[in-house]
Amino acid sequence: MRKKVTVVGAGNVGATVAQRIAEKELADVFLTDIVEGLPQGKALDLQEAAPIEKHDTRLVGANSYEGSKGSDIVIVTAGVPRKPGMSRTDLLGTNAKIVRSVVEQVAPLSPDAVLIIVSNPLDAMCHVALEASGFPKNRVIGMAGVLDSARFRAFIAMELNVSVENTHAFVLGGHGDTMVPLPRYSTVAGIPVSELISRERLDAIVDRTRFGGAEIVDLLKTGSAYYAPASAVKEMAEAILKDKKKILPCAAYLEGEYGIHDLFFGVPVKLGSKGIEQIIEVRLTEEERAALERSAAEVRSTVNELKKV
Repeated sequence: MRKKVTVVGAGNVGATVAQRIAEKELADVFLTDIVEGLPQGKALDLQEAAPIEKHDTRLVGANSYEGSKGSDIVIVTAGVPRKPGMSRTDLLGTNAKIVRSVVEQVAPLSPDAVLIIVSNPLDAMCHVALEASGFPKNRVIGMAGVLDSARFRAFIAMELNVSVENTHAFVLGGHGDTMVPLPRYSTVAGIPVSELISRERLDAIVDRTRFGGAEIVDLLKTGSAYYAPASAVKEMAEAILKDKKKILPCAAYLEGEYGIHDLFFGVPVKLGSKGIEQIIEVRLTEEERAALERSAAEVRSTVNELKKV
């Protein structure tokens, strides 16, 4: 039987995710959005590119969820960006309603699916998805760490003028300004980056990683990043669809790991066909653990805010 991935939201992130998955021939793609004609048009456009890109992926777009039935993965990118005058609480409440509505409709149609949440604020939206779906925690995963690590790797490669393929980077924590890049566990061809880059430059790269999304928003003026986020989602989907047992940083529901309880938080996990198969715990220095606890406090604050809206 052919694999199927549903992408909810046909905006820049969702449509680019559909493109990445289709062109890698990972699965057939069902693209859905509330905007009439948008998912249909983008799916058809991508399907018409198939002869040139040389893939036989089937892409379908619709304004309903019926076509998502039997999906192996459901990727949720739906939500609104923060607008001028809108508080974080406003954004939280609006997107929570959207994500809850989406998940309540797709979960019964694909009861064995893995949910990958992309909507922001990410960690809080994972809590909404877990509750709305009734799925076990291993099948609700947030996309953040793969993207943050990719940014860290890109900046390291730019600094050293080396291939990005030689770089491996490690980012823990919430998806936001309090994320915790770990240079001690980041390498270039197996060599710790601290051996190759001065502390001053490394601190600057870490800061740029933390604010990588904001940097792109400032440059674009309208909209936010979507190429790298879509690639990050694709890598997670590929690990699940191919049962690769790949270790990637993702937002997972923690129940005591890293001393954190009942919270979605960015940690390294092993991804396979059932979603998260293992949470990997690494030793941290006192400084790293303190940074992680600050990040966890920030995420928990957002989740607590969610209960008020």
